[in-house]
Formats: sequence, structure tokens, C-alpha cells
Amino acid sequence: MSSINDRLKTLGIDLPPAGPPAAAYVMAATTGNTVFLSGHIAKRDGKPWAGKLGLNMDTDTGKAAARSIAIDLLATLQNHLGSLDKVKRIVKVMGLVNSTNEFTEQHLVINGCSELLFEVFGDAGKHARSAFGVAQIPLGACVEIELIAEI
Repeated sequence: MSSINDRLKTLGIDLPPAGPPAAAYVMAATTGNTVFLSGHIAKRDGKPWAGKLGLNMDTDTGKAAARSIAIDLLATLQNHLGSLDKVKRIVKVMGLVNSTNEFTEQHLVINGCSELLFEVFGDAGKHARSAFGVAQIPLGACVEIELIAEI
């Protein structure tokens, strides 16, 4: 079995440095054998990836933003744990999609994150999930995702 870092290399993914919290919270908290990651917003070129699905952003672009968040979530997990090989499985993903009332493809947007987690962790990346449409996300970001992992 290859290491998670080997899989990331095969996928052409270099994890960025883990980002700091934007307010009064921590990026990761562990209790027992469970790690909770705070919500991560989509970023492009180091700045919030702003947009509203159904208004000025389409599903494929939102999906790309969710995939980029998955990479940031992995960076936070690695920073918190020291190694992604400590992850036994991804348990839950919750995605918030900044969208119009008419937009109904939130689930497809969050697939950008879920599909990458499957690629990286294999069966251990298969997780429970929720995807919500919301009126706004901090800093106008198009997508925010949080994650729960078992270690």
C-alpha cells in the first residue's frame, strides 16, 4: 500500500502551507480518535474565491473551487497530524455553497471535494456528506467545507 504522500504526487498535488484561522477559532481540534477541521473557504491566488452559484458562477467552476478546498483541508490535516497516513478514514464532509434560491446543484459542487478525497484515500475516503445552499459565506467566498476524520 502506498503512502498518502505518494498518492498526492501521483495526482500531481503539492499541498500548500496550512492556513491560519481567520477569527477566534482553531483550524483543527482532536478529541479521542476524531479530528474536526474548521470550515475552509475557497481561495484562488491566495484570496477568497468570491462568487454566487447560479448568479455569476456555474456548477463546474464551483466544483473546481470545492476541489481546491479539499487540497487545503488535506494541508490542514497534515499540519495537525504530522502525516496524512494517520488518517483511518474520512467520516463526514459538510459543504456550504453560496448560491441563489434557484440554484439546486449544491451536491454536484461539493463532489469536487468528495471525489478528490476518494482519489487520495481510496475506500477510506468514502464519507457521509451534507451539501447546503446558503445566502452568503464569509468574505463572499463561493464555497466553504468542513471535514471530520478518524485517526
